[in-house]
Amino acid sequence: MNELYFLEEKYESRKPEAPQVQSENMQLLFQFFGVLTLMLGVWYLHYRWTNSLNYDALWFAIPLAFAETMMFIGTILVVIGFWKINDTKKQTAPKTMDEVVEEGQIVYYQDKKIKIDIYIPVFNEDPSLVRETILAAKKVKKLDTWDVCYYLLDDSDNDEMTKMAKEEGVPQILRTSSKGRKAGAITNAMDVSLGDFIVIIDSDTRLFPNILLNTMGYFKDDAVAWVQTPQWFCDLTEGEELEKSWKRKYGVFGEKFALGVQKVMGKMKTGEDVFANDPAMFFDVIQRRRNNYNASFCCGATSVHRTSALRRVAISRWVDRVLEAKDKSKAIEEIDVEYISFHTSEDIYTSLLVHAHKQKEYKSVLHPDVESKMLSPMDLMTWAAQRFRYAGGTIDLVTQEFGRFFKKGLSLGQKLMYFSTFWSYTGAIWLVILLSSPIIFMFTNIAPVQSYSMDFFIHLIPFLFVNQVALMIATWGINSNRGGQFFISISPIVLKAFWDVIRRRPIKFVVTSKTAKSGNFLGLVKIQIALIILYAVAIIYSTVLHLIGDRIFLTGYSVNLMWSLFNMLSLWTIVQAAMFKYKE
Repeated sequence: MNELYFLEEKYESRKPEAPQVQSENMQLLFQFFGVLTLMLGVWYLHYRWTNSLNYDALWFAIPLAFAETMMFIGTILVVIGFWKINDTKKQTAPKTMDEVVEEGQIVYYQDKKIKIDIYIPVFNEDPSLVRETILAAKKVKKLDTWDVCYYLLDDSDNDEMTKMAKEEGVPQILRTSSKGRKAGAITNAMDVSLGDFIVIIDSDTRLFPNILLNTMGYFKDDAVAWVQTPQWFCDLTEGEELEKSWKRKYGVFGEKFALGVQKVMGKMKTGEDVFANDPAMFFDVIQRRRNNYNASFCCGATSVHRTSALRRVAISRWVDRVLEAKDKSKAIEEIDVEYISFHTSEDIYTSLLVHAHKQKEYKSVLHPDVESKMLSPMDLMTWAAQRFRYAGGTIDLVTQEFGRFFKKGLSLGQKLMYFSTFWSYTGAIWLVILLSSPIIFMFTNIAPVQSYSMDFFIHLIPFLFVNQVALMIATWGINSNRGGQFFISISPIVLKAFWDVIRRRPIKFVVTSKTAKSGNFLGLVKIQIALIILYAVAIIYSTVLHLIGDRIFLTGYSVNLMWSLFNMLSLWTIVQAAMFKYKE
């Protein structure tokens, strides 16, 4: 695999999509359908608990109704989170520190230059890859009154990296230990470079020239602690038009059938974004709308931070931890001042601490425009390790900081948004029940409801339909289908993360590989493959019994057949990802 495959012309020519544009009417339309979704959901769940449970199989009926209720809590949080786009007003870039000084911060002379440090943390990455990152960073535009510096935060102990840094004239900031990993490297660097602002990027991040001109203006509001820009992957698999793919596989008949399917379903591609890496849904919908609650959180790379805010919060937290310790003198020596929290999910943890800072109500900004390009995980092993770290880190964070949700500091909106991030991972727990239910029915002919009657569908179908309409409006112009499928297919990864946190096993920080690994990754999706096979056997078994007249509940069979096929298609997405190989 070519280390710099992303420099190929087909990737160089790609441009990010503009931020989602929604009129006031579109947002009002979402709010209408969002509220209607919640009303219909409450109506449906009231019916489920009071009129539809199969009392002859409560062992089956109650867990399913409970799982549906838990998933509905997620729906409530989504509606609240997606409520409206409320972008922070952009301002022209500041010239000197007088314009961005934080209240209480001392500026020793007028017209002091703004020192902006661009940090590139590295750990065993290929120097040639990092060189491209440095070259792009050097092209970032700046005002004459800014002092923009570049630093390599190097924990790799690699002579080739040192040689490359010297060739590019970029100082290395080294440490005697790797404590705190990336967060520790940034904390250490802040005490060395002493910048007023820092820009954090990854070793594969290629900044666009205008990133500072477009983001520094937000800091004229002295309460803004950081600005997060959307991450954009320039190397997503483009896929192939469905008719071309099927013609190649099945001939002219396949082509005509694909064209017919698309007349009903719209344009479709095979192999598009095979790992569901496109972050548009996360940044342009989820994070952007959290601006409305001052709750968009830092995602590490491509973020700009006010160092005085990080220092204030870190010192305050250090004091609190020392005062809470039994042996205070020992705590003073052993507890670090962590400008960036030493944690697997250091970015969201630091965000939580800054938002919860009681002495000052700090603000965060999700800047809607893409200001850089990055590499995406291109093999399932790397992808799965990244998702496991995200899940485990967030779950562990909530277990450590659960008390903050009941204390002053975070606003109600912020509490709901942070809790929403955690709650999204609990979906893996309820999915165990939802994935098992159609299999149980197919094998046993036992339904979790009294009957699949007209009354049941009158309550269910309007809720499902309106919910989909609301999501379609909120995500207009952004493909959210693959994200929904992967939500189901990665549930075993998330469950393992829960299990490790419960057992107090540390969630290790693993640097995301920037190259595609070769090999067979089907072993990583054994559970998903087993479920697909189990579904297929259950469908065949139940179908045969219906054909020979041994079963009469055709409506229940039809519902669970469609449910099974939907689950199988969702699980298949990660199996496809396991078989994907990057073509040089």
